[in-house]
Amino acid sequence: MLGLVKKIFGDANEREVKRIMRTVEEINGMESKFAALSDDELRAKTDEFKARIQKGEETSALLPEAYATVREASKRTLGMRHFDVQLLGGMVLHEGKIAEMKTGEGKTLVATLPVYLNALTGKGVHVVTVNNYLAERDSEIMGKLYNFLGMTVGCNLHGLSHAEKQEAYACDITYGTNNEFGFDYLRDNMVLYKEQMVQRPLHFAIIDEVDSILIDEARTPLIISGQAAKSTELYHAADRFVVRLKEEEDYTVDIKLRNVLLTEAGVEKAERAFGIENLFDHANVTINHHIQQALKAHVIMKRDVDYVVQEEEVVIVDEFTGRLMSGRRYSDGLHQAIEAKEQLKVQNESMTLATITFQNYFRMYRKLAGMTGTAKTEEEEFRRIYGLDVIQVPTNRSMIRKDMPDVVYKTEEGKFKAVVEEIVERHGNKQPVLVGTISIENSEKLSAMLKRRGVQHKVLNAKFHAEEAEIISRAGQASSVTIATNMAGRGTDILLGESVAETGGLHIIGTERHESRRIDNQLRGRAGRQGDPGSSQFYLSLQDELMRRFGAENIMAMMDRLGLEEDQPIESKMITRAIESAQKRVEGNNFDTRKVVLQYDDVMNQQREVIYKQRRDILESADIRSEVMNMIKPVIERTVEAHCSEDIPEDWDLEAIVEYVHSSLLEEGSLSKDDLWGKEKEEIVTFIYDKVVVYYDQREEEMGQETMREFEKVVVLRAVDSKWMDHIDAMDQLRQGIHLRAYGGTDPLREYQFEGFEMFQAMIETIQEEVSKYIMKARVESNLQRQEVVKGQTTSTSGGGESQEKRPVRREERVGRNDPCPCGSGKKYKQCHGK
Repeated sequence: MLGLVKKIFGDANEREVKRIMRTVEEINGMESKFAALSDDELRAKTDEFKARIQKGEETSALLPEAYATVREASKRTLGMRHFDVQLLGGMVLHEGKIAEMKTGEGKTLVATLPVYLNALTGKGVHVVTVNNYLAERDSEIMGKLYNFLGMTVGCNLHGLSHAEKQEAYACDITYGTNNEFGFDYLRDNMVLYKEQMVQRPLHFAIIDEVDSILIDEARTPLIISGQAAKSTELYHAADRFVVRLKEEEDYTVDIKLRNVLLTEAGVEKAERAFGIENLFDHANVTINHHIQQALKAHVIMKRDVDYVVQEEEVVIVDEFTGRLMSGRRYSDGLHQAIEAKEQLKVQNESMTLATITFQNYFRMYRKLAGMTGTAKTEEEEFRRIYGLDVIQVPTNRSMIRKDMPDVVYKTEEGKFKAVVEEIVERHGNKQPVLVGTISIENSEKLSAMLKRRGVQHKVLNAKFHAEEAEIISRAGQASSVTIATNMAGRGTDILLGESVAETGGLHIIGTERHESRRIDNQLRGRAGRQGDPGSSQFYLSLQDELMRRFGAENIMAMMDRLGLEEDQPIESKMITRAIESAQKRVEGNNFDTRKVVLQYDDVMNQQREVIYKQRRDILESADIRSEVMNMIKPVIERTVEAHCSEDIPEDWDLEAIVEYVHSSLLEEGSLSKDDLWGKEKEEIVTFIYDKVVVYYDQREEEMGQETMREFEKVVVLRAVDSKWMDHIDAMDQLRQGIHLRAYGGTDPLREYQFEGFEMFQAMIETIQEEVSKYIMKARVESNLQRQEVVKGQTTSTSGGGESQEKRPVRREERVGRNDPCPCGSGKKYKQCHGK
């Protein structure tokens, strides 16, 4: 059926390519004209284009001339001329889509076209890479081209000073990593003065390796956290307990869900060990949680697979790239449980001050585009989550790489023996070999086997991250053998050495299928760049995790019936198809999981946008008195409504209203019950509000207008930041337990949305009450300065563990419980604001 539809209507991708190629021909027609321009004349094109945009011309109308300008400038500064397919890719990016381009097709050069065109608007363009090395490399090399055309280029690296970051963001074009851009956004929404902000409004971003950032890291939020003072002894106690438990007898393991559950016997042992009657009693939630995390740390989390121990610290290994994720910590106490397991110092749990997912950060850009060698398998997710279409850009030269069917062995041992024999044979023929493994453990196992055979080789895994680019770039030299985890060295080309083409080009060996077809395709894509010869083959065993999860028993039974030994392989396209089918199912499950995570995060995201907008308005406004008054009035309204809810005015508790107003808004004795008697609710609100305005004016006169304006900002920022921080924690707690609502027949997501909204409303009310009380009651010291609520540091689940830069801090004197209250009421502190 699909074939028939394609015959009638044509392939959608093909139609898009044909449409864009008409513009490519137009650009090619300008080449001789632009080649005749002098350097100064070519450079002057930038000012001409900017002037035309100022007059209202669209960037798309300028595209052919702008791209012809960039191509000519590239020939002169870099010695590289954009191929037609690179122009095509550049147009896909300008249209806010994803360009799928094979490895070696020059994606870095492709990006220069839309980057230059969109930077002409003066609103800034961000080029997002997966690591600092690529950001620095690309900004330096491509910077020559941009600088020649009169554009400024910045590189937003980890560890830059505040001034350096501001300078990088002020440039026309800014290179940096996804982590750094995301953290800067969060930090900008924690600053105390608008001058401390570094980012401009988010205009246009081009994401290199877009699948890695928007798919693989979509579930890993960026987090800025502070320390929460909690005891770490319970982690050690839980750890000492679980090491005595036995599988099947005390607990069961669910491999598919990566979960561990206590049996009845295990529960009884826990109750005896901790001296409690019922492990599932509400009072024992914390103990139960610690035991579960300790079990998970011992049974599920594997050292040198999921994490490594470096310098007395547990460092997470990214399951997709094999890279170490310094600064990232597992949440919900799992990291501490692993630290206890490894007998390391258990760090305090952190308190989240600010957080955002990459999904929601990148959706804030007015226009978004991306490049990668592998995106088509996730096209539905890109379209539904980010509104990004995927266009497959043809290769400049035909792909001649030979992809051979998978070879399946009975055991892992048999598989690795076969891999070593294959490497030895090809090494003997001087053919370069790149071996992909899915874990550090396997890369080191294979390395040990090759050493025993005397084969010289390089190991590239997260433990040797610094040498990554250099090692991968030399993987195409004759006789070289390189072992790498998954996607190590992404963004670095492998060039074939002399006479290597005659030996068959680079040969890729995959030692295990990943649960995502994209990762397998990325490994294959290392060979066969720009029409080079090459080959690839995956070696699998029935003991591989993916095979065990999806029907290895049937194949194992068939091998047993045929009497095959562990070193006898099955090479079958049918098995390859079955594995790909299993991968599609896993990809579908993972997409569903990410979709659910996003649906939950969208609730928080809407709230975050409200709070961050309020903060920005406060920072940018010279006078926020009207905003403060708009906070005070609802406080009065709620107070009156709470005490005048009865239908009969005689039953209204006017005394309580007077007490509240005296304690929070006005001086003692400035309001009496008689003042309110006989008035309607609205009249009572107006009467109190008018008195508050008069008192506000009086306070402003005493303090001085300038001091009052700064005092307002100090109070509001502190209230917003402290309540927002508590709210993040409360929402996280709600999120952790909301799935249990499903047992009651309700939809957990709808419950989360409903309760989250109520909690947000309650938070807004507490902000209003705190602002009202402190604005109207607090004394102002001469050393008035804005202050951070908690000192934060970036402990992202995706790296970047740096401290925040220092900011002004207001030092406050502690008030004793029996001292006079600083508000001036004459009461003891404990009976007034110390309640």
